[in-house]
Order: sequence, then structure tokens, then C-alpha cells
Amino acid sequence: MSPLSLPPVPDPFQLPFHYGALHHLGIDWLVAPEPVRELLAKHHPDLSAAEFDGRALVSFNYQLYFAQYAFGGGVTQEIEYNVIAFPTAESDRIPQLTYAQYAQGWDQTKLLGIARIHVLCDNPFATSAGRALYAEPKYPGWFEVDLPSLNGPAGETWTVHGKAAGTSPDGILEKRETPLFSLTAALDDIAASPANNTPITGYGTCPDGRVLAGPMNVYQPYRWYDLSAPEHADRVHLTVHAPDHDLGRDIRSLVTDPAAGAWTYQSPPVAAHNRPYYLPTRRPADR
Repeated sequence: MSPLSLPPVPDPFQLPFHYGALHHLGIDWLVAPEPVRELLAKHHPDLSAAEFDGRALVSFNYQLYFAQYAFGGGVTQEIEYNVIAFPTAESDRIPQLTYAQYAQGWDQTKLLGIARIHVLCDNPFATSAGRALYAEPKYPGWFEVDLPSLNGPAGETWTVHGKAAGTSPDGILEKRETPLFSLTAALDDIAASPANNTPITGYGTCPDGRVLAGPMNVYQPYRWYDLSAPEHADRVHLTVHAPDHDLGRDIRSLVTDPAAGAWTYQSPPVAAHNRPYYLPTRRPADR
């Protein structure tokens, strides 16, 4: 067997890419396997769809992250629409797991990874990096969100609206008002389990057909929410606003049942600017 080869890292990128802060929501759906196999074969022919008790798994996740560079800082938002898959040539190494076991990180091979089908991103530099470094099918989009925050109302409800965008000749994001999807996950009052599920292996297929596997480490556990109980069937709503868009068509072709689970991660704060107070006023006689 020939040794693993490492693809080049083109300028001006550097690896690994370090996140300064990350806020991450993922939603999983257990779905009929045959449509998933057909979709995966079009995008990643050397990968096979994982199955959990006879069902395939697709995930839809949102990321908000900060990165610090030599020139300053940058904030990026993106969504990924993925199929949970593995390299077909490694099928004899894949563990037999239930969905709940997979979601909580029981796959120590980390071969069960995310095969990216669509990635929308509001940062043209990050879009270029994803394509060049990880063979991500990444294209412009932008987002309006309402997220759990220590600087906002209490709660665990995430709402993400994705809209179409383009990129100008000088590399600037051009927002359009065309809505693509809306996602709401009301996770309030649901017990969460810690999930040590990283590194998450992300798969991409290069134009020459070679498959890339890029692991992402997150240095604290995720929170996993089991949504399999009937009373949680209405916790997640994913609405397609543009059914003729590639993303909308692929969502509608696979996602028909209630979500099986959700997972979240929010970076802890590193500082807090506290509430101010008034100093006592000194009267003229006191001076």
C-alpha cells in the first residue's frame, strides 16, 4: 500500500486554521437510504453512505466563527448540508453503531464523516479557502439569525435564515434578497448529553476525482439533544423557500421525517465588561 500523500497548501493560506470562537448548531435526520446513495454517488463516488439501523443520515449545520489574523479579525457564517459517509475502500473498518452512539462520539476510527453536498458562506476569503484546501462545494450566501447568547434573552432556540448572494469581481460579497431556507431549532427544556464527537472528518472530492479527508478538532464537548421521542417531533422546522435552487432541491429530496437529534457548541466567553456605576458627586463645600 502506498503512503498517504498530503495535498499542497496554496498561498496565502496556512494550516491548521485556528478558530478564535465558534458557535455551531447541527441537525440530524435519519432518512431512506436509497435517495442518499444516489445523491452521494453524484458528488462523492468513492464514498458510501453510513447506515444506522437501516437508515441513512443527513445533517444540516450552521457555523458562526471568529478568526484572528495578522491584519486583524474576521467573522464568518456558513451552513453545510452533509451526508454521513465513509470511504468505500475502508468499509471493513466501519463500526456498527446506532444513531445515538454515533452522535455521542462512539466511532473512534473517525471514518464516519461529513460528505459535504452544499456549503453556503458569507465570507469570500473563507469560500476560497474551503474550495482550495478542502475541496468544499462552497458558494456565496448570507444569513439572518437569532441565536442563544449571554448578551441576549435566555433560551436555547436557534433560528437561521439563509439567503442567496454573489461575489463581485473585486471579491466583495453581494447580498441578494432571495430567501433559500429557514431553520428553527427550539431546544429549550430538553436535557442535553455531553458528546465527545470530534475530530469531525470532513470529506471533499477534488475535480480530478481524489477524495480529501480533513479533520476538525473542537476542544470541548458538544451538547447533544435526543429528539427521537414523539413529543419532540415539532422542535425543528426546516423550510425551503427556493425549491428550484440546488440546495432546496436536495433538501426536499431527502428530508421528510422529523429530526432525530441536534448538537450545539458555543465557545465560552473569555472576558466580560461589567455594568458601570455612578461615582458619588462631590458638593462644592466638600472640595
